Amino acid sequence: MLDAGAPPSAPKIILAFDYGTRRIGVASGDTLTRTARPLSTLQCTPAVPWTQIDRLVEEYRPRQFVVGLPYNMDDTPTALTEASRTFAIELKSRYAQPVALVDERLSSREASEQIRDARSQGLKRKRASREDIDMIAARILLERWLENEAGAQQV
Repeated sequence: MLDAGAPPSAPKIILAFDYGTRRIGVASGDTLTRTARPLSTLQCTPAVPWTQIDRLVEEYRPRQFVVGLPYNMDDTPTALTEASRTFAIELKSRYAQPVALVDERLSSREASEQIRDARSQGLKRKRASREDIDMIAARILLERWLENEAGAQQV
């Protein structure tokens, strides 16, 4: 399904996921331009929407995945830490591509602030939905990974 023959130094397409039990924010980016953009938000009712993720993987053909790993401000795990780690392990198992875990602390808050700023500047008209916040949070996670690939945990 994915191009396993590409040299390791070749630019990589990356898909990033802001995992949640209700929604998963998704962003894409690449190591050539070192940019990221929000893609979509997937609904998790009642389970992870693997069929939709399969379609994204087929369309984007990523060579790297990034998954947000939630922690409390005092470095303790949250209720979603293990579920996020399990999601990351399943991504690696299903698609045989590397998966990096990125600390997602405050990514949703930062996404909300970016949307609020865009509205105040007239760049965005409608009020931010949870779906908007989730996919922008995924973009922020990907940007963090692009800034510090070596600092990410690998699955």
